[in-house]
Amino acid sequence: MSVRELVVLGTASQVPTRHRNHNGYLLRWDGQGLLFDPGEGTQRQMLRAGVAAHDLNRICITHFHGDHSLGLAGVIQRINLDRVPHPVTAHYPASGERFFERLRYATAYRETVRLVQRPVVVDGELERSAAYVLEARKLSHPVESYGYRLIEPDSRRMLPERLAAHGIAGPDVGRLQRLGELNGVTLEEVSEQRPGQRFAFVMDTRLCPGVHALAEGADMLVIESTFLDEDVQLAVDHGHLTAGQAAEVAAQAGVRHLVLTHFSQRYDDPAEFERQARAAGFTGELTIARDLMRVPVPKRR
Repeated sequence: MSVRELVVLGTASQVPTRHRNHNGYLLRWDGQGLLFDPGEGTQRQMLRAGVAAHDLNRICITHFHGDHSLGLAGVIQRINLDRVPHPVTAHYPASGERFFERLRYATAYRETVRLVQRPVVVDGELERSAAYVLEARKLSHPVESYGYRLIEPDSRRMLPERLAAHGIAGPDVGRLQRLGELNGVTLEEVSEQRPGQRFAFVMDTRLCPGVHALAEGADMLVIESTFLDEDVQLAVDHGHLTAGQAAEVAAQAGVRHLVLTHFSQRYDDPAEFERQARAAGFTGELTIARDLMRVPVPKRR
């Protein structure tokens, strides 16, 4: 059975708190696992969340600030210690190559797994497979930062009533799907287009074109909301978003499920982030992320 869900490993910005670990997010996408921004403590959070090193196929780093990358050393060593049987691909800003190398070889260990380094150089497509296309878009932060978007190809939904009207049933349905036509009946006559799902991951950034491009049409948008709206100048100065700004982006982009995270330690009441997001006009499904929570990706349209 396929599983598509976000496993939240940490939600703190800059420094961890008693209730929030540094960043870390695992996207389970059918049989694939994409780990985003493993901050300090990610390896232990994986254990608490029931995430194994074998679950990881891809690691995506948005930028090289410590709260988004200091856990990389431990995660890489755990992948090798557990002898993960498949290659693991790592994406990160190319300008941070030296930081990635330092974290990869922070201490001595035995390499047993093929770790493929695919740094992000420019906006655009990073990987393409039958399951999804992975893209990156540049963000606006004091250090080079990229957000990521996963796009599932569109498919077709078979319509039982139309199949029945043409007398197509059983193995003939599969033949029609493979061939595109059967006994004069085309696939388009008995099916409709089914949009592929979209997942977007946006961390430390000011408002910029990249934020809007990543969010466009997303079924799930995981986005930083470091500050509340009354501290918008702090957000601009330090290259971050407020809850209201993130929610307004989501509303304009037609996002179905908005996940707010990366909260400053100055705030104690998570409910205020929800209030400000709703006040900004977002009416879809909304989650204020908490450590170790699991958030299902919305069902296909």
